[in-house]
Amino acid sequence: MATQYASPSVDLSIALSDYDHVRDLVCGDVDVEGVSLICMRLTVEEIFFRFTRFREWDVSELSMAKYCALRGAGDNSLIAIPVFPSRSFRHSAIYIRPDGPREDPGSLAGARIGFPEWTVTATVYARALLQHEFGVDLTGVRWVQGGTNEAGRIETLPVELPNGINVEPVVDRTLNEMLIAGDIDAIIAPHPPAGFTDGSGDVVRLFADYRAAEEDYYQRTGVFPIMHVLAIQRDVYERNRWIAMNLYSAFDEAKRRSQARAIDAKAPSFPVPWGPANAERAQALVGDDFWPYGVEPNRATLEAFAEYVHEQRVTTRKLHLDELFAPETLQTFRV
Repeated sequence: MATQYASPSVDLSIALSDYDHVRDLVCGDVDVEGVSLICMRLTVEEIFFRFTRFREWDVSELSMAKYCALRGAGDNSLIAIPVFPSRSFRHSAIYIRPDGPREDPGSLAGARIGFPEWTVTATVYARALLQHEFGVDLTGVRWVQGGTNEAGRIETLPVELPNGINVEPVVDRTLNEMLIAGDIDAIIAPHPPAGFTDGSGDVVRLFADYRAAEEDYYQRTGVFPIMHVLAIQRDVYERNRWIAMNLYSAFDEAKRRSQARAIDAKAPSFPVPWGPANAERAQALVGDDFWPYGVEPNRATLEAFAEYVHEQRVTTRKLHLDELFAPETLQTFRV
């Protein structure tokens, strides 16, 4: 009698932003063994808000800083796997006026700097850059929290600020307005201020050649900043712990296919001039797998980030990497 295999028996709802490196999984070209996925493609702002507040789906892309904040506060309702949908160097996330201290980040010591939320991952990395790379004392900065382009943004999670750090929440004006008016000196934000994108020239980046600064930073530190992680609701994971590694394997395969598209120059897949050349440049700098998943290939980045979130009191205790990720994803078989 022929062996009969059961069809996928575990339904999982998952929310992701619309990245090419998850495309093959979302459209079904890459299967998650034993799992039937119900996929929702939403903006990251909507995903983070709804999942952090309401846990609306089983698996979710999530801000790395918010995940660490929850775990550090003793909330064990989530467990992550080392799949990192979003990564970005953040020298490019610091904005000033054209008459500001261009190429001189040390001059932001004692400045008034706006940010959208203390627990936004990009702001953690950018504050760490100012502190560790350029000697800016974070306690000397006058911090302003608010919406970059929409007034009224508030902190999603409770924040216990470090000693000496003071933050002024502003709910009736945008950070973009305040920067242009001269009421703040800089903005740290992943989403560019309107004065940068509208062609007015009212807002510029602190680092004009941010790519050169970021490549130099990577070569010196080995840190390739991780913005987002994949989180599973703990009860979902505990019922079927095998889903952690099966999800990891499927995401890794989808990412591998995306990288092959990015590097293929015969008929470029992305509408970006010199796209394959940029991918080859990234490969030469970062390695053959230029968007690595897993803990070991990312240890330098993960350990640095654990230090940063502790220093900045996003977490009240130092987190260890083995408590952040499902143990099944920390090792793999060898043939």
